[in-house]
Amino acid sequence: MSQSRRRLLATSFATFILLFAQQPGVGAQQAPPAVDPRIYDLVDAVSADRIEADIRTLVGFGTRHTMSDTESDTRGIGAARRWIKAQYDEISAACGDCLDVTFQSYVQEGNPDSRIPVDTEIVNVLAVIRGSVHPDRYVVMSGDIDSRVSNGGDYESDSPGANDNASGMAGAIEAARVLAGMEFGSTVVLAGLSGEEQGLFGGRHMAEVAQAEGWTIAGVLNNDMIGNIEGVDGVIENNTFRVFSEPTPANESDRARGMRRFAGGEVDGNSRQLARYVARMTDLYLTNLEAIMIYRLDRFGRGGHHRPFNDLGFPGVRIMETHENYTRQHQDLRTENGIAYGDVIEGVNFDYARKLTGVNVASLAALAWAPPKPAEVSIAGAVRPSTTLRWTAVDSPLLAGYKIYWRDTTAPQWQRSRWIGDGNACSVEVPAGDACREFTLEGLVIDNYLFGVAAVGQDGNESVVAFPGLSQALSPSRRR
Repeated sequence: MSQSRRRLLATSFATFILLFAQQPGVGAQQAPPAVDPRIYDLVDAVSADRIEADIRTLVGFGTRHTMSDTESDTRGIGAARRWIKAQYDEISAACGDCLDVTFQSYVQEGNPDSRIPVDTEIVNVLAVIRGSVHPDRYVVMSGDIDSRVSNGGDYESDSPGANDNASGMAGAIEAARVLAGMEFGSTVVLAGLSGEEQGLFGGRHMAEVAQAEGWTIAGVLNNDMIGNIEGVDGVIENNTFRVFSEPTPANESDRARGMRRFAGGEVDGNSRQLARYVARMTDLYLTNLEAIMIYRLDRFGRGGHHRPFNDLGFPGVRIMETHENYTRQHQDLRTENGIAYGDVIEGVNFDYARKLTGVNVASLAALAWAPPKPAEVSIAGAVRPSTTLRWTAVDSPLLAGYKIYWRDTTAPQWQRSRWIGDGNACSVEVPAGDACREFTLEGLVIDNYLFGVAAVGQDGNESVVAFPGLSQALSPSRRR
């Protein structure tokens, strides 16, 4: 289906939703549009040619090993990170200094028994589009600057890192080009992170800064290898990609973990909801591309730069190709038994990298234009023929109302939803100063489904679905 045809159908569907929402009994408030046409234009603006040029430039630095040369203007990680900053600065200059471009750094203490044997400066490069409504709410896209060969401590040999991870870094730069000049309610960060191959150091530092400064992170989209379509398993595929997400926060309390035994939600943590959001944005705004959700923090026994954010409770996912080719990852440049090893430019499909960059652009824009998600969501309905959700009202001028989602307990994605406008005032006492909203779904037995609620903006963009905790009134100690 052509993009224009898809837009026509989406617009027709949105019109139908608007008309339907105005009928008696559907809701007093008009439902926002189902799609945001601006996002189609942003996705279309992503350029495979620019991504290719950026990957070639990054490969041209010879090696980007974390401990490689920092003084040369043509070789090593120092030259690479200065070039990345220069690209962000150029983008910012073209839009009237709309980006806040900075180095973020610290010195990682050396340990002879680690992958960083001597004190090493870890430098991230950040380009920030400051939000105009909720500047302390952040959406983040990251790629990795560094590369490596077979020996993780070899910082002198050529290490092109074309796919791992010049592709993800080029995607972040291209996203900055496409999003620059747009006004968002929340803050957008396009990040180049360092030290990934030596122990996720750059991501850990950024996550710790975010925690110390009190960031509210709506989502971290970690892009690590988004350009390969030829798998080591012999499969060639360019119309799917994987989204890795952990099931529940690593730092959740024992009480929260215990309550899941009674309320459900073993696969409904904040990172898993973010993964569902990415998959939904892909369905809405991209053609001939499917997100494959992987119920795992990362590849088996391996790690990526979303993990440090997950460790601190922030929602984060890994976006990457479906079929990896291990002969092109972490390999010395060589040919053995007729097999060419090494992460070289010939192994990157630039149009595929464009598609996955488009996924990021759509997800970042939708999240940054949406209101914050509802907080303090609870659910009730034991031994009743109905289910009631209750939450703290979202305080945002972007808010149009709320949408309730539900699905079968075995379904990986939200299956059904209902626009409820502003909902109703809560029928129970709440702490002073809290604005409480609730809504009851009649005829839905709570035992058979999982539920959530999202905040919907006036332009139709939605927050990530907020999954409820168990209502205090229905805690195991009070309900038998």
